[in-house]
Amino acid sequence: MKVLCVAEKNSIAKEVANILSGGSSRTRDSTYKFVKNYDFVYTFPALGRCNVTMTAVSGHILGTDFGPEYAWGKCPPGRLFDAPFITKVSQDKDKRSQRIHDNIIKEARSADRLMIWTDCDREGEYIGWEIMHVAQQRNPSITLANTWRAQFSHLEPSHVVHAACNPLQLDMKLVEAVDCRKEFDLRVGTSFTRFLTNLYKSKSLVGDKDVVSYGTCQFPTLSFVVDRYLRVRKFRPEPFWFIDLVVDQKNQKVSFSWSRGHLFDKAFVYLLYAQIMRSNSPPIVSSVGTKPTSHYRPFPLTTVELQKCCSRYFRMSAKQALDAAESLYTAGFISYPRTETDSFPENMDLKSYITKQAQDARWGSYANMLTSENRYRHPRGGKHDDKAHPPIYPVKYANIDSLRGDQKKVYEFVVRRFLACCSDDARGFQTKVEVQWTSEKFSASGVQVTERNFLDVYPYTDWKSSVQLPEFRNGETLKAHSCKLKEGKTTAPNYMTETELIALMDANGIGTDATIAEHIDKIITRNYISRRKQGKNEIFIPTSLGISLIQAFDAILIDRISLSKPFLRRALEGFLQRIARGETTKNLVIQQLLPLYKEAFLESNQKSRVILDTFTETNRQLDSGAL
Repeated sequence: MKVLCVAEKNSIAKEVANILSGGSSRTRDSTYKFVKNYDFVYTFPALGRCNVTMTAVSGHILGTDFGPEYAWGKCPPGRLFDAPFITKVSQDKDKRSQRIHDNIIKEARSADRLMIWTDCDREGEYIGWEIMHVAQQRNPSITLANTWRAQFSHLEPSHVVHAACNPLQLDMKLVEAVDCRKEFDLRVGTSFTRFLTNLYKSKSLVGDKDVVSYGTCQFPTLSFVVDRYLRVRKFRPEPFWFIDLVVDQKNQKVSFSWSRGHLFDKAFVYLLYAQIMRSNSPPIVSSVGTKPTSHYRPFPLTTVELQKCCSRYFRMSAKQALDAAESLYTAGFISYPRTETDSFPENMDLKSYITKQAQDARWGSYANMLTSENRYRHPRGGKHDDKAHPPIYPVKYANIDSLRGDQKKVYEFVVRRFLACCSDDARGFQTKVEVQWTSEKFSASGVQVTERNFLDVYPYTDWKSSVQLPEFRNGETLKAHSCKLKEGKTTAPNYMTETELIALMDANGIGTDATIAEHIDKIITRNYISRRKQGKNEIFIPTSLGISLIQAFDAILIDRISLSKPFLRRALEGFLQRIARGETTKNLVIQQLLPLYKEAFLESNQKSRVILDTFTETNRQLDSGAL
């Protein structure tokens, strides 16, 4: 019996074949030079001894498109909302997809069973369906019923063997969810993109080779950057006033904060301040309390958190972080890096992975301490579980000096985050002193850190003891060193950073953990935003094109649901999750949401003059310094 196994990348195919064959697989060339065929013998519990060929694709091999009669320039863009689809082999410059397609057909001819080893997420499930669809062209005996699906999240040998021996079936609900998303992306994205590109080129506002694209995730992402930019540019500082109290206590000057914070009514603050100054009574301690406090260890690592942290700590783009994590995964060093799960199963043997890190010169002693001194704690559990993969963690030890570029920082971060998750919280004591002076209350607090715990291995955050407060007693009369009425001003928000943008996209359901980086990269490539240095940070600044697109669509669709805000895309993502759970169908979602986009398209087409005028006005305001 012959089993054809197909992975999503050749590096995965090579490693899985090496594990299952015990290093004895035979390598053959395929019809595409970067994909090999690995032949070996393996005993599956359900089939017995089998001849196995392990090969790979390189992402999607089939594409959904419109027929030639709907090509650019052959029909009005609005017709694409209803045009029929065709499925065909993806067109690549190097004919990669066609050659991979041909290799699968050739290898599937004599196969008795197909086994899918693509990434275990929605997109991977869809690619698995594509592979099955291609294999069936020459071998109709391959069906959904006899197609196996390997469930795995990393390339540790025992895990791979378990996946090979315990296959599942392809989940067609996940396939349907991706199919629904692809239809929205194609119909809506292509219609608006052709309309916008034709419009801007008709007035020579963009170059001949430029594309003014619309995407259901691109525009909400762009809108976050534009909205922040406009808030900064239109900001006007507003004065506020507050009372600042400093007392002398046991030869130490202690600053107390006003309980009201600050107020914008100068006359009222002055009235309260004058009341204090006219009073003959001193400030009196109304409360003294000391209580235990903790700085919580981090949650287990998700894809979004990885991207945010790499941007914040290493000035690394989301795409760079994910690319580095992907390469570490394919090398077998970390688990699958595309996950929304932030809690580990209670029965997972995490100590064995900690032990593997004990040999490192940087964090090895800490790892050893966790396991040998009974300091291990099961990680905190978050609220997210994608039901496919655990959080990101180090699968095997790597000497970071042997890694390249961004891989070093990402691997070290993954390891330290994992060790921190398996540690105890940092602990200390917080003392708070409250003071009453006439009608006003003030407070001062201090923290004394007594146990650093996870902070010893996680340098990316810190928690230090503050200046220790002198002793205060309840009811004690204090001596005011100074009491001043002070003025401040509100400060403008900062321009958008990538860390903030990732967080906003995640919170608003724009893209998935796996595609957030792609959407950010796309609006940079389209010249809708640019990266700029601001001190130690990198910020996003929208271009005139980016600003005008958002403002134009907001003006045109003022009485309709917005295309620039996240509401529609968030609703779509919610529906996709329901499809994946079997709670609704693709057809019902299309019927409910697609008409909203079509109505928005028709109105935008009718009011295209607004788009052009907004572009001109935006450039005028930028040139004059008004924006």
